[in-house]
Amino acid sequence: MPVEVKICGLSTTPTVAAAVSGGARYVGFVFYSPSARSITAPEFARLADEVPRGMTKVGLFVDAEDDFIAEQLAAAPLDLLQLHGVESPDRVAAIRERFDIPIMKAIKIAEAADLDVARAYEAVADRLLFDAKPPKSMRSALPGGNALAFDWRLLRGVRWSRPWMLSGGLDADNVAEAVSVSGATAVDVSSGVENAPGRKNASRIAAFLKAVAHIRNEP
Repeated sequence: MPVEVKICGLSTTPTVAAAVSGGARYVGFVFYSPSARSITAPEFARLADEVPRGMTKVGLFVDAEDDFIAEQLAAAPLDLLQLHGVESPDRVAAIRERFDIPIMKAIKIAEAADLDVARAYEAVADRLLFDAKPPKSMRSALPGGNALAFDWRLLRGVRWSRPWMLSGGLDADNVAEAVSVSGATAVDVSSGVENAPGRKNASRIAAFLKAVAHIRNEP
């Protein structure tokens, strides 16, 4: 089965173009002001025009209010809302009902017990995303995109009623191992294709997508 790729935190024309030409299935845009990857509604509208039909535009939100989500959607449509905060299952369900857009809920993982949290979201989210939980000692940690990986073996053989995506510390050098160990059929990368937080590198995007394309071609 081909491995689908989401390039998250895009903010420039060249990097959107690299994601498109390289064969990404999802392009992600961050709407969370503390992040160096965050963009404004007008910036999103401009970049959205560069995304061809058939690619899924994903908006990342962190504990956002309805009015804020609506403001971004007024600029340009999104195909998937990624909720990366501490949104409860009830809140996820309410956002989905209000906006009638599929939801991907991010679950932060450090140990096996964290997987139990995800079960509560299977009934209300359309997709799950497993990301690394930053340690409490990491003072500058963001809700995601911290260049941290978790033990991919925690996901091996676990069955979910929803499609899921693997995130956290992925790059062109380790994505094949991550897919092999976890069993992921979709991966999400942000820091692994950057020169620095918020500074995507088109060449690194191309290298990551090439690495995943190689996984597709393996028997």
